[in-house]
Amino acid sequence: MPAFWRWLVRGRRSSQPHCLGLRGLELIAEQGFERTTVAEVAARAGLTSRTFFNHFADKREVLFGLSSGFQREVVIGIAACRAAAPPLDAVVHALQAAADTMFEGRRDAVTHRHKLIDANPELQERELSKGAALTAAIAAIAAALHTRGLDPETALLTAGAGMLVQQTAIQRWTQPVESRPLRELLSDALHSLHDRQSEIDVVRCCRKLVEIAPHAGHDAAV
Repeated sequence: MPAFWRWLVRGRRSSQPHCLGLRGLELIAEQGFERTTVAEVAARAGLTSRTFFNHFADKREVLFGLSSGFQREVVIGIAACRAAAPPLDAVVHALQAAADTMFEGRRDAVTHRHKLIDANPELQERELSKGAALTAAIAAIAAALHTRGLDPETALLTAGAGMLVQQTAIQRWTQPVESRPLRELLSDALHSLHDRQSEIDVVRCCRKLVEIAPHAGHDAAV
């Protein structure tokens, strides 16, 4: 079995961190970070506190626990996209599917997460240390594109362009005055890129993102 598909199968078998991350965000948004306990997060996810600590060192790590699930959803979406779709369009369609599944009903929770991190220097430091999550997301998307026949370098750069679209849309989506669904904002961000330059130029301009990904301070999921 190719390495890409082995990774996907392993990911499907390991959904506990993803579930804990989602339930943790929901609870924190409902009752506040300080009042939420590990036991409550585990119970909301249908798991035990022991299982929680198998995946996370402490409660704060829940705020950064959605990356693997997000990557999995995007990879599955790329594989399901029609073969004739342009590579960057395929990535954005997959991002939209992941947004529908993971985020659309949780705008308040995701926005609350951003506010918590902005207000807490320790959490900001952790956010900065999570650049590896962005690197992993780009690599996973690039592997999915390579499986569709794209050469490795173009696949990597296209994945970087897709993550720029994702970050732009999330930033808009979490603004208080924004009411449109994340799916629509992802389309807008993609159209903005297409309006300014050709797709190949967009891909080339993402080379810098790929180079600095290990030092990036953005969570790949939210």
